[in-house]
Amino acid sequence: MSLSIIESCVNCWACLPVCPSNAIYEAKPHFKIDAAKCTECDGDFAQPQCASICPIEGAILDQLGAAINPPGSLTGIPPSMMEAAMAEIRAR
Repeated sequence: MSLSIIESCVNCWACLPVCPSNAIYEAKPHFKIDAAKCTECDGDFAQPQCASICPIEGAILDQLGAAINPPGSLTGIPPSMMEAAMAEIRAR
């Protein structure tokens, strides 16, 4: 089991202190996750803590390459509803 952080990471440091297994480390050009240490927070938390706090939607991937903090995960607004709301705002 291991998560990964991709290049959209902006090195904001939000994930580093919340990782219970100390698997996240600073690297160039963005933070990375040590696969040997990452437990995906299994046994510690219901959800991976790095993904729950990451402000960059889609920056943290699961083993299959799927974003575990996808668009809308921070706001709770599905992307289609956000697009409709933004279109309405632009039309004003």
